Amino acid sequence: MKPFGKLVLLIFLLGIWIGGEVSSQERSVESLLPKEDLPEGWALAEGPKVYTQKTLFERINGQAELFFKYGFRKSAFAMYQGKKDPKRQIEVDIYDMGTVLQAFGIFSRFRNEEKPGGFGLDSYLDDQSAVFYKEKYFIILYATEPDSPPLKQFATTVAARIKDSSLPPREIDYFPRRGLKSGSIQYFPQGLLGYEFLKRGFQGTYIEKAEAKGEVEDKSGTESKETQLFLAMFKNAQDATDALKTCRNRLSGKGKVQSEIILPLGSNGLRGEDPYRGKLIVVPRGVYLAGVVGFENDKKAEILLSEFIKNIK
Repeated sequence: MKPFGKLVLLIFLLGIWIGGEVSSQERSVESLLPKEDLPEGWALAEGPKVYTQKTLFERINGQAELFFKYGFRKSAFAMYQGKKDPKRQIEVDIYDMGTVLQAFGIFSRFRNEEKPGGFGLDSYLDDQSAVFYKEKYFIILYATEPDSPPLKQFATTVAARIKDSSLPPREIDYFPRRGLKSGSIQYFPQGLLGYEFLKRGFQGTYIEKAEAKGEVEDKSGTESKETQLFLAMFKNAQDATDALKTCRNRLSGKGKVQSEIILPLGSNGLRGEDPYRGKLIVVPRGVYLAGVVGFENDKKAEILLSEFIKNIK
């Protein structure tokens, strides 16, 4: 064989070898369910069963549409039971959501508070359920009886089988931690805050404390009100600018618009009042619109929003 022919053959064989290595790392969703490496005293009782967009309703009929909005691709289910007590059962569902952003998004809709279990990129664990996300996967575990130690063992085992090292969405770190309500950061793939023009983005809830009004006060002498920071995401800065104009037109027609504002960081923004959500400030920041809504104290809201937009990279 001529040298050139040998080189072509070598490149061809190398391509096959590399391709084999890549495909061997791409595990199917059902392969992430533990089969042999189970916690002591537990056995696989049912599954794995695989569900697609056409069949997901058979598993979660009432929630399938929510998963579709977050990019659901495929899921796998298995049920495990105690060897000595078959009534002790743990169900495991693994959902392939396509991206780490969408996996976080669906996770954020299931987590009601911050009660981490120490597995995955973020997690929630109580006596009968565990939820977490890692890479593009969202995982739910449910125990028929209060039994958190086995739940954590199963969750840790599944998390270890997901080898990808993707980081959480960077936008999560933009939200200031002071005053943030635990577990309140959520991602919505559309209609952020109920506004279609904002499209997709994040929101987080903050506790705004103010002096109690009226004759009756609580023991601390203060009352709390929830304020929300939000971050709408767009393809480019022009789309963000167009959305800000739509916001201004909406407030002009149904609410109240004040003059344009300049925050301490020098970003031109819009201040107004929505008839349903209350006071609102929106500021353009590159491909984002950052805002605060539902506040009472203007100064506190401006300080919180200024800290927020300062974090945005």
